[in-house]
Amino acid sequence: MFSRRNAALVEPEQTLPGRTERPFAVADRHKILDAPVITDEAPAGLEVAIFGLGCFWGAEEIYWQVPGVWSTSVGYAGGTTPNPTYDEVCSGRTNHTEAVRVVFDPSVVSYADLVKTFFEVHDPTQGFRQGNDVGTQYRSAIYYTTPEQEQTARELTAVYGAELERRRLGSVTTEIRPASETPYYYAEDAHQQYLAKNPFGYRCHANTGVKFPA
Repeated sequence: MFSRRNAALVEPEQTLPGRTERPFAVADRHKILDAPVITDEAPAGLEVAIFGLGCFWGAEEIYWQVPGVWSTSVGYAGGTTPNPTYDEVCSGRTNHTEAVRVVFDPSVVSYADLVKTFFEVHDPTQGFRQGNDVGTQYRSAIYYTTPEQEQTARELTAVYGAELERRRLGSVTTEIRPASETPYYYAEDAHQQYLAKNPFGYRCHANTGVKFPA
């Protein structure tokens, strides 16, 4: 029924209908950080960042190790279908990308540093793909939650993009959009902190090998 190799977004009216409520439960507590997994309301003083950088298992593992990160979760962002399932997202008929939601303390780690990590640990030039993972759900994306985040994201994307082009490694294809344009939907519990539950599980860390310029 579902193809995992879609190479183009579909028109919104052609996406799957989805549902009004999440069709599965998600655990209350983060297995590594012992914080809430569902963080629709971040505590006072914390900020939310949302990134798409390929398979969300490895992306979440990277971010939960960053000092200053309070909680992480994986989910689906940037699409149309409400409350999708993993198989629906992988069908390419929801227009979502696999995403990691990062709740962080900006007094410990800056949003800019999270964006720099984002660029260093995946390849932002591959379009609807990361390494061997092909499909619209693997696209590179930044969904900003404040005007300041937008400014930082666009400025750092320009800097990193210029460095990649200087090295003839391609052009950045990262999608940059306001998180308010489309809800973030939490993924199934089996996907939350997947690599904490399955330490030898799959990690896709396609990257350019280029550090963010000083």
